[in-house]
Amino acid sequence: MTAPSRRELANAIRFLAIDAVQAANSGHPGMPMGMADIAEVLWNDYLKCNPGNPHWADRDRFVLSNGHGSMLQYALLHLTGYDVSIDDLKAFRQLGSKTAGHPENHVCPGVETTTGPLGQGIANAVGFALGEKLLAQHFNRDGHTLVDHRTWAFLGDGCLMEGISHEAASLAGTWGLHKLIAFWDDNKISIDGVTDGWFTDDTPKRFEAYGWNVIRGVDGHDAHEIKTAIETALKSTDKPTLICCRTTIGFGSPAKAGKESSHGAPLGKDEVAATRAALGWKYGEFEIPQAIYAGWRSAGRAGNEAAWNARFAAYKAAHPEAAAEFERRLSGALPAGFDAAADAFIAKLQQDGPSIASRKASQNAIEAFAPLLPELVGGSADLAHSNLTLWKGSKSVTCSDANANYIHSGVREFGMTAISNGLALHGGFIPYDATFLVFSDYARNAVRMSALMGIRAIHVYTHDSIGLGEDGPTHQPVEHVASLRYIPNNDVWRPCDAVESAVAWKCAIDRTHGPSCLIFSRQNLPHQARDAAQLAHVARGGYVLKDSAGAPEIILLATGSEVGLAMQAAAQLGDGVRVVSMPCVEVFERQDAAYREAVLPKACRKRVAIEAGVTGFWGKYVGLDGAVIGIDSFGASAPAEKLFPHFGITVERLIEVSNAL
Repeated sequence: MTAPSRRELANAIRFLAIDAVQAANSGHPGMPMGMADIAEVLWNDYLKCNPGNPHWADRDRFVLSNGHGSMLQYALLHLTGYDVSIDDLKAFRQLGSKTAGHPENHVCPGVETTTGPLGQGIANAVGFALGEKLLAQHFNRDGHTLVDHRTWAFLGDGCLMEGISHEAASLAGTWGLHKLIAFWDDNKISIDGVTDGWFTDDTPKRFEAYGWNVIRGVDGHDAHEIKTAIETALKSTDKPTLICCRTTIGFGSPAKAGKESSHGAPLGKDEVAATRAALGWKYGEFEIPQAIYAGWRSAGRAGNEAAWNARFAAYKAAHPEAAAEFERRLSGALPAGFDAAADAFIAKLQQDGPSIASRKASQNAIEAFAPLLPELVGGSADLAHSNLTLWKGSKSVTCSDANANYIHSGVREFGMTAISNGLALHGGFIPYDATFLVFSDYARNAVRMSALMGIRAIHVYTHDSIGLGEDGPTHQPVEHVASLRYIPNNDVWRPCDAVESAVAWKCAIDRTHGPSCLIFSRQNLPHQARDAAQLAHVARGGYVLKDSAGAPEIILLATGSEVGLAMQAAAQLGDGVRVVSMPCVEVFERQDAAYREAVLPKACRKRVAIEAGVTGFWGKYVGLDGAVIGIDSFGASAPAEKLFPHFGITVERLIEVSNAL
């Protein structure tokens, strides 16, 4: 075989996708067939990567926002030499395979982010690009460019229909993320057919209005036009770029090209054969000739990292402290001395005993911890002065300051959270985002994705209950804490005072394998007395805050503002009462059985849980012999001090229910 043409290299993607979907009898062949030519030009001529080290710091990030076309990415990874074998492709969509139905970053080497829920990938890409911008501002020096990579995103019509794409693209334009280049797969087809009946936006004008550089009318099957468009995009120094690529879904299929029938189902054996004939592909299932492998692997990708390593060595010689800090941040390790400083801050809080709203305690914790953590970057969805996320060292990411660290996301809860996920995945950052707890619903799927990927992202939610007061039931979260707790691998903290609030922040910062949701009050919460052992046990998620002289006869279980009520009730109920504060159920459940039994002994069957939210979650802790005090209705508009008695969240009610057991 002579040197393969660009079309032949692209056809290798097409037929790996076609064959894998056919073998699995499941999947989406149409998009890989349609975007193969774009992918070939990008990956062979521009994408900076090293298949031998998928986590190299200065690699370009590639995001497949239209993740249903996952076989495009798996084919690219295989062809370019990542640890994705032909057998992995044959196992597409099978149990335990690297090649899941949608790309999963924790499963497949070379996949930067888990995509599939449409629109979130482009939002993650904005986070990646923001991460590059902030790291470059902080670490690059005159004559030493350490951080200099791009983020490339593929997205389809479905991504652009999703509202999150508006949120994320708007912010990308505002932030001037010129190293973000997105390719729109403009094939005018979605699952229901031709999109003329439900997607008639003028997408180029929309992105121009966001402040993007827009390149229109690119033939997505013409390598020369694609290359010319990319060269134009690379010249932008102040705007992200959208390249509008007119493509044919299912390109090459005689019967299904340009039709929705190629979107989400195998072509069928007869049509696979017809497509092979139409595109002149003479090879069998999963067969790639050596000449085509050679064409894909001749780009010298490993040399990208080799050249960077030489630059880093020079940087390290000139700026050893900055180089060490860069390596620390990329490793995810916390600064030396952080734990000791944080523990000293928490101990002082315990000694001083402030009775403040936990949202204010959260701000105080940020104020204490952020100066120690240059990687801590975040902000609020237009609620900075309510969420209390601003601190004295806050500097907007819109500025060029080397220490820019604060993100004003505007009223964009979903986009904000998905961008945070991208920042966390980029490396070098611990991101946090904030809004009212009731609006966690808007962000929920991005929270779920941060948990699924196991990334260190901190989601801050304030105004945690009917304690919000006069704004009424539209803004009073009832089911939200329980709902967040049901997301696997998601730690949900609802602290009862300033001490637990600071511990929650420290634990969230320390956690490297998943997100944390920090739930804070609007109203002041009383300080709770603790001895040294109790203080040490706060970080275990649940602990005995007040105990009886002997074995407990009844256990009062509480979180957040209701811990104070439980302590007051226990004082009136007399001896025999144990109060357990449970700031984080998930952390408590990870403790060993002996500790959990010591806190909640099975022998004590009289238990009352109290929390200003839905009651069903607590059934597993109180059992059939216990009771739960909470709210199984929506709230009401009134001052907070009137709402708690109205809904029976009181000391008197707690005593009444306890005595009735």
